[in-house]
Amino acid sequence: MALSVSRRVFRSIGFYDVSLGSVFRSNAFIGHCYLESLSSVQPTLPRKMTFDAFWRYSTSVLTSNMNEGTFPSDLLSSKRLITPDQKTGLYQDLVISVRNFQNEDKGFMVLAGDVFDVPIRKDIIHRVVRWQLAKRQQGTHSTKTISEVSGTGRKPWRQKGTGRARHGTLRGPQFRGGATMHGPKPRSHAIKLNKKVRRLGLKIALSARAAEGKLMVFEDLEVPSHKTKNIVNYVQQMENVKKLLLVDGGPIDEKLKLATQNLHYVNVLPSIGLNVYSILLHDTLVMSRDAVNKIVERMHTPINR
Repeated sequence: MALSVSRRVFRSIGFYDVSLGSVFRSNAFIGHCYLESLSSVQPTLPRKMTFDAFWRYSTSVLTSNMNEGTFPSDLLSSKRLITPDQKTGLYQDLVISVRNFQNEDKGFMVLAGDVFDVPIRKDIIHRVVRWQLAKRQQGTHSTKTISEVSGTGRKPWRQKGTGRARHGTLRGPQFRGGATMHGPKPRSHAIKLNKKVRRLGLKIALSARAAEGKLMVFEDLEVPSHKTKNIVNYVQQMENVKKLLLVDGGPIDEKLKLATQNLHYVNVLPSIGLNVYSILLHDTLVMSRDAVNKIVERMHTPINR
């Protein structure tokens, strides 16, 4: 049985010397002090230092309720550790804290890495936004052709002898109130975009908000009353929020709908209506726990061919 004791611990408690170093060098494993060698080391140790002290220092675990004397102070650093920023696009699950409008802690939630941590691709976002804006055009524009314009079909004047230009109808495009040539007609402006590209665009938009720290998860989106001032106070408590998008899992609560309808910088959507363009229009995205589950379920559903 071996007892693992680091040299730094020995230095901190003041009994690392040349003789102890020779003990470490004489053994095959540097940094390990065998129990049978402790008898040779003991004369160099402080009078009150026993085997229990070795065991205490070699097996101590830092906890929040430890006393100051439990672990040597010079082994603990008071500096704040700076961890490098996490790389995005690694398909790693994310752990995010869950809160509510009152900023109360409601635990944690794991966000699926294949939905909230995908590589950012601006070209996919551009294609999805272009498809979305083109598809939402009404396409009801219409002009009248020469056969649809009201008016007589009689030749306005004789062909020759008047000195005027020859015409066969007053409904032509060169006359006031006449037809429009090659004008727009009702049609669909929608362009084709594969479903997997549309789905990837939504994943990228969600991942971008999560990487920016602009994605928040609430336990639910219930508000105590329909007063607009409640939502105004909640938004003011949030940091660096200019435009807020609230996403709920099911139908929007009537109180929440009434409380936000007069605020131009707060919009509410059900999870089924969450889209790339709406996410890009708002700098902060707040989703309920139910909405996150339904979005992940939707992203994992196989695409129907």
